[in-house]
Amino acid sequence: MNMLAGKVGLVTGGSRGIGRSVVARLAACGASVVFTHSGPLHGWPWEGLKQSEHILPIKADVCDAQATERVITTTLEQFGGVDILVNNAGIVRDGLMATMRAEDWEQVLDTNLGGAFRYIRASLGSMMRRDGGRIINISSIGAIRGIAGQANYAASKAGLLGLTRSLAAELAGFNITVNAVLPGYIQTDMLESIPANVRQQLTRKIPAKRFGNTAEIASLVAFLASSEAGYITGQAIAIDGGLSN
Repeated sequence: MNMLAGKVGLVTGGSRGIGRSVVARLAACGASVVFTHSGPLHGWPWEGLKQSEHILPIKADVCDAQATERVITTTLEQFGGVDILVNNAGIVRDGLMATMRAEDWEQVLDTNLGGAFRYIRASLGSMMRRDGGRIINISSIGAIRGIAGQANYAASKAGLLGLTRSLAAELAGFNITVNAVLPGYIQTDMLESIPANVRQQLTRKIPAKRFGNTAEIASLVAFLASSEAGYITGQAIAIDGGLSN
């Protein structure tokens, strides 16, 4: 399956969880992929991608503007441009608002929302020169469904929705689509850290009666990145087993 053959993807926060599955899926669809990571790369190169010459990891903090420019410059030098940008990098610093530290608010907003701003702005020149592109922002159902103790995270992910819709209107004339994906409860290391009894309670609240998996998110991202999704823009698509209905 080569629906992304000849395309160049850039994924922030691509070393684990959803990001890692997105990197693998874009590569499997024929794209060359650059991904950023902020910590160690466990088990790289990953199984199934060991022979690929078209996947490039770069250690870079999405909060660092200079690092962002370095990533874009390297992507242009190695692969010639950026066609697909997936803003996936994100952190959580949960806490009740009454006791939330200012730095926890600022770090979450700057990583989850500010990081997307920096990478979108830095990538647009390449997309415009290449006569089009795909921007996919990984938000969360927390953006539309209140969760106690996650005001900073929810605000950052809701901000991505406003960013998505505004940029969709702004960039449609350049053949650049902008969409957001809103994962629900997905089987990742973060979810596994929740006690088993709490996970069982969460599962009962989901109409599908199960958690999602990262491959399901990656498949949606790959579709939105393809030419088949060229008339889809400004949308926020929940993938949550019906939880947000």
